[in-house]
Amino acid sequence: MRGVLMARRANRRAGSTGLHIGGFERMSLVDWPGQLAAVVFCQGCGWHCRYCHNPHLIPFRQPGRYAWEGILSWLEHRRGLLDAVVFSGGEPTLHPGLYAAMQQARALDFKIGLHTGGPVPENLFPLLPLLDWVGFDFKAPFPSYERITGHSHGEQALASFRMLRSVPVPCEVRTTWHPRLLSGSDLLDMARWLADAGCTEWVIQRFRPDGCKDRELCAAPIGEVPVESISMPGLNIVVR
Repeated sequence: MRGVLMARRANRRAGSTGLHIGGFERMSLVDWPGQLAAVVFCQGCGWHCRYCHNPHLIPFRQPGRYAWEGILSWLEHRRGLLDAVVFSGGEPTLHPGLYAAMQQARALDFKIGLHTGGPVPENLFPLLPLLDWVGFDFKAPFPSYERITGHSHGEQALASFRMLRSVPVPCEVRTTWHPRLLSGSDLLDMARWLADAGCTEWVIQRFRPDGCKDRELCAAPIGEVPVESISMPGLNIVVR
């Protein structure tokens, strides 16, 4: 709740849209696989994942670097040149102006993508009709979310994931892996849960030190993802 209130205060300083933007990538092929997308990085996140490679996007009080109105004007001149707009973060669903921004981008005929960890399911629900794709960050076994995010929001993340599974919106489930944070047993629990939920693909992203401020994680050896020991029938594990 504190994160939501901080986002609202920050958004009062972000212009009429209520979207506090800390970064903007004009063209990306990696933030929505298979789509050429512009990426809007919303400023502020209520979680503090040790492996975060965008720590500058965590504080809500950080001044916004871009105005949504300016980005929207830029997008108007890229119709037919870009496929999609992805809203990332930070945690975009904490921003009350996100729905309106998605509507405006959709009105320009762009597909809409979202990166989220699902910390506030009630904020995610109204966005569902506007979404064409979601990248869902599955942080850890749901009872262990506090170990990764600093907050015991596993139940909220689980509710968000179940919501996404209930609608016909393509959803990439992905997990950032560092052996200091997630053990082989953790990965196995997560794989079992995804298989039981009917998921057919799980993307495991190996930790990368770029941007991360945690010296212990950056210095520790990573090794290989133990794919064979966590394999589940019907679940394709993709390592990136």
